[in-house]
Amino acid sequence: MSSINKLIPLILTAVAGGVQAQQPSTIDKVKASGTITVGYRESSIPFSYLGGEGGKPTGFGWDICGKIVEQVRKATGRADLQVATQALTPQNRIPLIQNGTVDLECGSTTNNVERAKQVAFAVNYFYTGTRFLVKAASPVKGYADLKGKKVVSTTGTTNFMVLRKLNHEQSIGFDLVASKDHAESALLVQQGRADAFGMDDILLYGLRASSEKPADWSVVGDPIQVEPYSIMLRKDDPAFKKLVDDTVTGLMKSGEFEVLYKKWFMSPIPPRGINLNAPMSKELRDNIKSFSDKPAA
Repeated sequence: MSSINKLIPLILTAVAGGVQAQQPSTIDKVKASGTITVGYRESSIPFSYLGGEGGKPTGFGWDICGKIVEQVRKATGRADLQVATQALTPQNRIPLIQNGTVDLECGSTTNNVERAKQVAFAVNYFYTGTRFLVKAASPVKGYADLKGKKVVSTTGTTNFMVLRKLNHEQSIGFDLVASKDHAESALLVQQGRADAFGMDDILLYGLRASSEKPADWSVVGDPIQVEPYSIMLRKDDPAFKKLVDDTVTGLMKSGEFEVLYKKWFMSPIPPRGINLNAPMSKELRDNIKSFSDKPAA
């Protein structure tokens, strides 16, 4: 290979690196365009979903992102700032943040080590963990009560793997079965064909609240593992991350965060007026004081 040919890959790498380094910060980009694009989820109740007036996005995360947009408006001096919305899925949410199509993602995305290699996360704003949905009269109050019982979890989820590992490592002795989806898992418990359904607790609260008789169900046990949800933004944009973090921590310091939490987790929410009755976790209460953006493993 000639000397020139050897240099070509190095030159291309340097050019690519220079282009990336010259990419404007989100604040500068929004100031120039007059538009910020906010991503939402269509059915991540109560974080971000289509349930507002006229079928528009709404939710806990959506409200917090609205507060962030207010701060962006101040930081850019653009009183005329327009907000564009973009529906996101688990498959496209990271790529659309990475390529700048979406500036801010407001949903139920877990902040973990692998994703943090691709995008940035703000201060964690929710924590969820694997717990159990049981009938209200069930003697099962936690995983220690599961010996000889049948436990169902949805196939393809991290929860199923967590339960399988727990059962093996602690020799609990429950029978773990897989279902095709969350609805089938709950149905198996309802029909008495399983004793408990293991899944993210916030999803279990939602299933309980949307059932015909919520009082017939209980969400029990300490979380087996805890994963944080966080607002996602582009990596290597410290100025924008600081603005987002400052906004979230400002809400936590002022008490407004807890007001929003009660609105979405402890009160009737649109469109059906269901109350999730999901108390704030110890992990989230601790994070209101510590303001951590630490990812899950």
